[in-house]
Amino acid sequence: MTHDRIHAREPAHHRDRWSVGRIRSITERDGHCVVTVDSEDGGSMELVVTLAVRDLFVSRLDIDEGESPVGERVWYRKHGED
Repeated sequence: MTHDRIHAREPAHHRDRWSVGRIRSITERDGHCVVTVDSEDGGSMELVVTLAVRDLFVSRLDIDEGESPVGERVWYRKHGED
């Protein structure tokens, strides 16, 4: 399975290739993490990442332990899109 990319902080490389949005929800499906992101242009996007990537980007968000990441700003790339 191919996975999408997501960062808690603005990437330092190829900034023009990344979109910015806010987390609407985080769920699990078929052993993967599905992050629904509301984009700045008003659309929404489902991103599929591994559970390890979820743990990594959530740990880098500026939230307290146990606090929900919903509403937090993230940078993302859908697999296959530049």
